[in-house]
Amino acid sequence: MPTVSVKWQKELYRDVEIDTTQPPYVFKCQLYDLTGVPPERQKIVMKGGLLKDDSDWSKMGVKEGQRLMMMGTTDEIVNAPEKSPVFMEDLPEEEQVVAVGHSAGLFNLGNTCYMNSTVQCLHSVPELKSALIEYPQSGRSNDLDQSSHLLTVATRDLFSELDKNVKPVAPMQFWMVLRKKYPQFGQLHNGSFMQQDAEECWTQILYTLSQALRRPSSSENLDTVKELFGIDLVSRVHCAESGEESSETESVYSLKCHISHEVNHLHEGLKHGLKSELEKVSPTLGRSAIYIKDSHINGLPRYLTIQFVRFFWKRESNQKAKILRKVDYPLELDIFDLCSDNLRKQLEVPRQMLRDEEGRKAGLKLKEKSSTSVDNDVRMSDAEVSMGSSEKKNRLTGVYDLVAVLTHKGRSADSGHYVAWVKQENGKWIEFDDDNPIPQREEDITKLSGGGDWHMAYICMYTARTIAM
Repeated sequence: MPTVSVKWQKELYRDVEIDTTQPPYVFKCQLYDLTGVPPERQKIVMKGGLLKDDSDWSKMGVKEGQRLMMMGTTDEIVNAPEKSPVFMEDLPEEEQVVAVGHSAGLFNLGNTCYMNSTVQCLHSVPELKSALIEYPQSGRSNDLDQSSHLLTVATRDLFSELDKNVKPVAPMQFWMVLRKKYPQFGQLHNGSFMQQDAEECWTQILYTLSQALRRPSSSENLDTVKELFGIDLVSRVHCAESGEESSETESVYSLKCHISHEVNHLHEGLKHGLKSELEKVSPTLGRSAIYIKDSHINGLPRYLTIQFVRFFWKRESNQKAKILRKVDYPLELDIFDLCSDNLRKQLEVPRQMLRDEEGRKAGLKLKEKSSTSVDNDVRMSDAEVSMGSSEKKNRLTGVYDLVAVLTHKGRSADSGHYVAWVKQENGKWIEFDDDNPIPQREEDITKLSGGGDWHMAYICMYTARTIAM
C-alpha cells in the first residue's frame, strides 16, 4: 500500500496509507479520523484530478510519497452571543450526546454493516465498557497474543469515541485490527470487501475480549466476559437402544433458537435448541447408535444472548440460505422452565421477592411473612449460586428484559444488510443503521420477527432483572 502526505490548512499529515483495493471513500474516512472533516465535506486534489468517492485509483496515478492537498472544514461550534438561546449545536460534543440521548453512528467502510451492528449492541453493555476502560495500553499478561491485545485496545477506543461523539465515527482502526486478527473478515470479491456473518463477528470479538479481560487472582483468572455473557449448561446424554446414560457440562455465550415449522415463538425455539440428536459409537452395542442430548441451564449470565438459527448451508446453490419464518419474541423473557432443578431451587426466593416488589409497585397488599419464611430467605441469600461472586447482593431471577436486537434484511448471510436496534439508558430505542441513528417506538421493536423480506431478528440480547438481597 502506498503512503502519501496530506496537506490540510496548516497541518501536514505524513505516512498516510492508501489501500488501493478499497474505494476512495475508505481513504476519506481515514482522513476524517485524522482531521475531523467529514468525508462529504472533503475535497482532495491530486495530479489525476479531484478524488471522488468512486474514483478508480489506477487512473489517479497515486505514487509513493506523493503529497495531496485536502480542502474542507470541520463543523466547528460557534459561541452563541451573550444572553441568546443556547442551541444543542452550540454545546460541546459530550453535552450534545447527553442532549440527543444516544451515542454516535458508525460509517460503513464497505460492506461493514455486520461489524457496525455488532459493535453497537456490545457497546450498550456498561459493565463491558467499564472493564475495557480499566484495560491497560501495555496489555495484561505475556500469554496474550499481540493481535488480541490490539483488538481489545481498538474496541476500548472505539467505544470511547462512540460515547464522545454525536457525529458518525469512522471505525477504521478497529476494522483494520479485526481483519488482522481474523483474516476471514478481509475476504475480497471483485476488489471489494465481502459481506460477512454478524454472528461470527460477534462470537470472535467476545472470544478475544474473554482472553484479554481475565482478571489475575491468587486462586484463578476471573473471566469478565464469562461473568457477563456465560451460560452454564448441564446435559443428560442417553441412548434408548443400549440404556447408556452420562452427563456433560459446558459453558456457552449464547442460546440457540432453532426454527422449524413447529416453532412460532422464541420459547419454543429455545426448547428445540436445548435438545439434540447425536450419532456416536456405543461401547455396549459395539456400533454407532443414536443418543439424545437433553440440556438445561445451570448458571445464568447478566446478559442473555440468543441467536436465531436462520441460516443453513444450501448444497444446490453452495451458499448460506435463510429461513424467513416469523418467530415472535418478547420484551420480557422468563426462562425459569429451561433451568435445571438445582438452579430452579436457587431462583425460587429471588423470584418471590421480585413478585412481591412488583406487586407493591402495582399497589397490591401483600401477606405478612412468617418468621419461618424469613429464615428461609436468609438461608437462600447466603447460598452460593453459580452466577458469579458479584451477584451475592443483586440476585438473578431468571427474568430478562430486551435491550438490543441485531437484524438482517436479505436472503443470504453473506449479502443483505445488518442493523442494530439498541435500548438507551434513558429507555428510548434507537435504530443504528450504520451512520444513521433513528429513534424508534418500543412497540415496534418486537415486530422485527420475520415472515418476509423486511429486517428480522438474528440476535437478541436481554439484561437480567435482579433483586437486592
